[in-house]
Amino acid sequence: MRVRVTATTLGITAALLTLPVCSNDTAAVQRSSAGPASKPSDRAGETAVLSSAALETRLLAPSDLGKGYLAKPQHPAQHDDVTVLGCPALSELGGDAATGGPLAFPHRAKATFTYGGSSSEISEELYSDSAKKLSDGIGRIFDAMTGCPAYQVVSGGTPVDVASQELTAPDADGDQQWNQLLTFTAAGRSSVVKQTAIRDGSLLVIVSGSPALVDRHLDKALAKATATS
Repeated sequence: MRVRVTATTLGITAALLTLPVCSNDTAAVQRSSAGPASKPSDRAGETAVLSSAALETRLLAPSDLGKGYLAKPQHPAQHDDVTVLGCPALSELGGDAATGGPLAFPHRAKATFTYGGSSSEISEELYSDSAKKLSDGIGRIFDAMTGCPAYQVVSGGTPVDVASQELTAPDADGDQQWNQLLTFTAAGRSSVVKQTAIRDGSLLVIVSGSPALVDRHLDKALAKATATS
């Protein structure tokens, strides 16, 4: 059976990623694409932190994606209570989150696109902060999520079963990479979301959505986000 990524599942994914990034160190060591993650403090000449306005200019646009893509208007986050069951590490990071809200980094930008008039979506989020804060924050969340192969999220009273699978990090530029596949099941229907995060200096790029769309546009997103000219 073909599964589709819907706005609901993307919202739940974003809700999981809104769990606080400044909690206690309870998760496993961070993972990267080429052996141990490079230490941000070892980087020579760390790149400057970008403002939210600067990040906006680096987001993908429909013209970057090709025919059939439409930008989806960004709406204020719905503040539904989110409870995580069956994954203590994820619960310890914080029980409440705003569904569809951003990560707790001060500088951020987001764009979401629908494809071909269907329910398939791809979402790009950009964040900027010190390399260490980005690395610690996103690494802690991904480690907690992939450390629990199955758990349940209750958002606004709706239970959603989640199965997580850590994937091999993408063959892409950047200092650190994280990659996972999430399967959401609710009311007898399942949807699959691929989520890839790449940190390049003081910039974090997260691309989420249909696995095929993420694979197709990840390099484009990273190239535009990290372009210096």
